[in-house]
Amino acid sequence: MTVISSRTSGAIEDIFGRQKALIGMIHCPPFPGAPRYSGASLDEICEICLRDADRLIENGMHGLIVENHGDIPFSKPEDIGPETSAFLAVVTRRILDRFDVPVGINVLANAPIPAFAAAAASGASFIRVNQWANAYVANEGFMEGRAAEATRYRAALRAEHIRVFADAHVKHGAHAITADRTIVELTRDLAFFDADCVIATGQRTGNSATTEEISEIAGATHLPLLVGSGVTEENVVPILGLTNGVIVASSLKEDGVWWNPVEAARVKHFVSRAAEGL
Repeated sequence: MTVISSRTSGAIEDIFGRQKALIGMIHCPPFPGAPRYSGASLDEICEICLRDADRLIENGMHGLIVENHGDIPFSKPEDIGPETSAFLAVVTRRILDRFDVPVGINVLANAPIPAFAAAAASGASFIRVNQWANAYVANEGFMEGRAAEATRYRAALRAEHIRVFADAHVKHGAHAITADRTIVELTRDLAFFDADCVIATGQRTGNSATTEEISEIAGATHLPLLVGSGVTEENVVPILGLTNGVIVASSLKEDGVWWNPVEAARVKHFVSRAAEGL
């Protein structure tokens, strides 16, 4: 494999202090301005997020990603208001004040600049970006990779220490625009555009990437690789055998449903099983 970027391969070890990491998701309730917002106060929103963070961290997860998943249906990046970054920053800071673990931020849909703003304000270690390079057609419409403007914004903030975790073949979308380019080439583009970690996903929330796709992506990059959807107690060990870690959400929730609270017993069983692959 030819290395086409000067980015190092140590993002997971640098951030988490280990070779493989188990990362749990904090799906925030709807924020003010979102269609499903019900009037909850900032403190009420934070308590819901802190409850889930406690169940994830106290039962063995190594880190977290905070995400505005409650804001569904998601806006395109140019339509996301500053209130989203503000609320994410406060939620993340309160989590960091309580738990000594690495925390990242994902702003949906595909909004690295609001994510960098929230990360810089809160002290988060990384952001997740669903489409960092190239383009695709998502539920929200046409989505462009925003690496160029986002990295310039990060530089303006003097926040180069905030790493970028980027999806290689993002879920909830069609890739006909880039259908003449292989997953290998799309993955290589992430490193070329200065991502620090690659994420493989399934077709939608709760669906896992196939072993074949994980292996193909892993063989295309020198960057660390995570699987970011569909990871369960049943498949985590073989997935960890191919990757540098997992991002887990739905399977750790009550009844395995993403909008439910995190269930402590599910986390404990998951971490116990995952230990076989760490």
